[in-house]
Amino acid sequence: MARFRYRMQNILSVKEKLETQAKNDYARALMTVSEQEDELQRRKDHLTDLEREAREARLKDSLSIRDLEDTNLAVDLQKQAIEAQKQVLEKARDEAEIRREAMVELMQERKTHEILKQRQFEEFLKEQSAAESKEIDQLTSYTYGQKLK
Repeated sequence: MARFRYRMQNILSVKEKLETQAKNDYARALMTVSEQEDELQRRKDHLTDLEREAREARLKDSLSIRDLEDTNLAVDLQKQAIEAQKQVLEKARDEAEIRREAMVELMQERKTHEILKQRQFEEFLKEQSAAESKEIDQLTSYTYGQKLK
């Protein structure tokens, strides 16, 4: 019996490797997004701490203008850092979305090739079945012909 051989197996193999690489890239992009979200949360927590310290400093009896300016400056700088971190996070999310779209496209290409492979295999099975039927018919005809002689 003949063996099934998919003519474009090398292309399918390359598609599978590319898909695996795209999945890894997407996972790394998601990890970067998670890290950036953690960093944003850390900065927000630090801002909360600075604002609490500023309120406590205002309640003290001895408050210098220098201390008040320093705490206000620290709060303002932290707010700017939070805004910058939000932009970094947005870029990381955009990059993750690009990686996801690339991964989905490669998955679709691989699935297309797998469907083609499956169809070709089914056609191969039909041809094999037809060949077997023909061979059985020939054997039956030969055997019947031999009995008539």
